[in-house]
Amino acid sequence: MSKDKGPMTAAIRVLKDAGVSFSEHPYQYVDRGGTAEGSRQLGLDEHSLVKTLIMEDETKRPFIVLMHGDKEVSTKALARIMDVKRAAACTPGIAQKHSGYMVGGTSPFGTRKLMPVYMEETILNLPTIYINGGKRGYLVGIEPRELMRVLNPILVNVAI
Repeated sequence: MSKDKGPMTAAIRVLKDAGVSFSEHPYQYVDRGGTAEGSRQLGLDEHSLVKTLIMEDETKRPFIVLMHGDKEVSTKALARIMDVKRAAACTPGIAQKHSGYMVGGTSPFGTRKLMPVYMEETILNLPTIYINGGKRGYLVGIEPRELMRVLNPILVNVAI
């Protein structure tokens, strides 16, 4: 388990309450730098950084998509899997309203609203993933099986 040196965000509370062992990886946040900037600063493969995307369907129902940092989401494939007409990213303001986190600091853990989570299945092939810890410029390293245990995501194959 991590020492009490990093920020105490809602995400960190969830991880600690669930008994998840994690490592902390702070870096200097750069506006619009995304996973490329985090991976560059931390010397990590961008593929192992997992971005948390807040999206919605045509009825404005929000959901979370977890995707490799170096990949994009095929919204058409995702909509087909979800059996909805449309899947699209929320605006930053709407995403913050649903998640409780600022864009660039969004974590799938400890969100304001409980939302379904869809995860690219190949994330499970990585030994360690680096995912946002609930604050801009702050990643946590965890085993993908822990993400499965805590979030119980729906596995999908929608990376492009």
